[in-house]
Amino acid sequence: MNDADVAWLRSREPFASMNPKSFPRTTPLEGILRNDCRLIRCEPGEVLVREGDYGNSAFLVIAGSVSVMVDSLSPEQLGRTPKQKLSWPEAMRRFLFRSPVAEAREPSQVVPLRTNSSGTIRTLDDRQAIFLQDFDLVLREHEHVSLGPGELFGEVAAMYRSPRTATVIAENEATLLEIRWQGLRMFRRDKAFADTLDEHYREQWLPVHLREIPLLRYLPEANLQRVAGATGLHSYGRMEWDNDYKRQRKLPLAEQIESEPVVAEEGRLPTDLIIVRSGFGRLSQHYGASHRTTAYLGKGHLFGFEELAYNSLRSENAPPKTLQHSLRAVGFLDTLSIPAEVFAEAVLPHVRRSELPAEIAKLVTRRDQVATAAENVERRTQARLPQSKRDGQSDLPIVTGTGFQQTELLEFVVQNRLNNGQQAMVIDLNRCTRCDDCVKACASVNDGNPRFARQGLIHDRLQFVQACMHCEDPVCMIGCPTGSIARDVDSGVVVIHEPICIGCGTCANACPYQNIQMASIRDRSGKPYCDSASGKPITKATKCDLCSTQPNGPACASACPHDALVRIDLTESAPLSQWLDRRS
Repeated sequence: MNDADVAWLRSREPFASMNPKSFPRTTPLEGILRNDCRLIRCEPGEVLVREGDYGNSAFLVIAGSVSVMVDSLSPEQLGRTPKQKLSWPEAMRRFLFRSPVAEAREPSQVVPLRTNSSGTIRTLDDRQAIFLQDFDLVLREHEHVSLGPGELFGEVAAMYRSPRTATVIAENEATLLEIRWQGLRMFRRDKAFADTLDEHYREQWLPVHLREIPLLRYLPEANLQRVAGATGLHSYGRMEWDNDYKRQRKLPLAEQIESEPVVAEEGRLPTDLIIVRSGFGRLSQHYGASHRTTAYLGKGHLFGFEELAYNSLRSENAPPKTLQHSLRAVGFLDTLSIPAEVFAEAVLPHVRRSELPAEIAKLVTRRDQVATAAENVERRTQARLPQSKRDGQSDLPIVTGTGFQQTELLEFVVQNRLNNGQQAMVIDLNRCTRCDDCVKACASVNDGNPRFARQGLIHDRLQFVQACMHCEDPVCMIGCPTGSIARDVDSGVVVIHEPICIGCGTCANACPYQNIQMASIRDRSGKPYCDSASGKPITKATKCDLCSTQPNGPACASACPHDALVRIDLTESAPLSQWLDRRS
């Protein structure tokens, strides 16, 4: 961005209407445009945003038009070739006749899209762009919505660290302004711009996000609209938490806890039901002169539910219950806040009694004068539901995250951000004999190239191995220019689609756990593949893919002769606690 670009943008909406006095002198409006935005020239058929990708930018259409696909496109059309599981005979053949060359690839695994009928990769100006061939036919066959000059897209995924919900394709030659999330937040200092963003989110997305919360699944439409209108949107900490990760994890525990933003403090009366939308929060209690971690909360967890429910149902003579824990943001935390009075009137009456905590369920029962009255309440509740919801619906526990034991292990997991891992590799050192069968098994299914080394952080008897954890918040996926690193929708596994990987190293540099490596690739004879334009050897990003093509799952866990290794979800503390309890 140069001065002429900035001056031109200041003459166009919405920047022309922004009040320069809304921005601090150290970060003026022109400075945000220059440093946090860039103009992008797009050509017809270019895939601008792909459904399922993570991103940290929003896009404003300056000229031309783009299409937002209502229907999902196939993975092949988007440049992603789904990995099919191998049959047992094929898996055995590959094991017996694996290549002696490190990181060997077939030609189709290097640049197949250059000859593939579904799309191609081209260099456009200073960036790599993926194009959809026959996109006119695709637009005719799929439902889509056109966006023109002045319209914004991608802001929800950028602001709230969530995957893209739709694919966007350039309909014609278009000019877009890409706005990093940092700039988007600064633009919100202008009240009119902030009100427009909030109104769009509340109308289009907030009801959808609220419906995804199990606690609210039985709310009548009128109640849901009331909740949506009253819900507050709050973020704490830095979205770029991975930049501070290495420094903060070396701090003493007490200092680290004190450095984390306080969302709600122990001993205060609860004023809102807090729902974690993304990121992680630490639950802690006062312990001597410091705090002790009791649990951590992730996406979908609730904070303050029991206290609010108790205060809503208590007798007039009973004192209100204060918060039993403090909630702090670990790195980055994004929340929805439902005010206490709205929760009591619009939400609590529609929660199944069997799903309530035992103490709260007793209060509900005590309020009912006779058993027949309780049956009538249940009958009326069932009558309000569609038949599909009356039958076959299992009760769901309220996920408050407060029932976990207080241990040093919890503090270790949170301090090192291991709670981000959905498929972390954990080794029980009391059982491990250091035979390295796990590494050998990994190498055997990857042409002699293991995707991890048996090393990593150690706490007591547990080693958290340095292997891809397929994170809940995969910062490695942010910034990939071709979207080659993506999460499988069904399994949640983060995989690299090597044919469209350009070897830029963005994902490897972004991974805070250093679990992605860049490797030079060769053909089966050992000759390196070279880029046709630069003549330099081609590199690809490599990482654990959880043996997604193998018929027996992760080879590392299957090969361990002493049952010492497990792939486990650390986004909640219960699975790890249960695994340790079974072993003791």
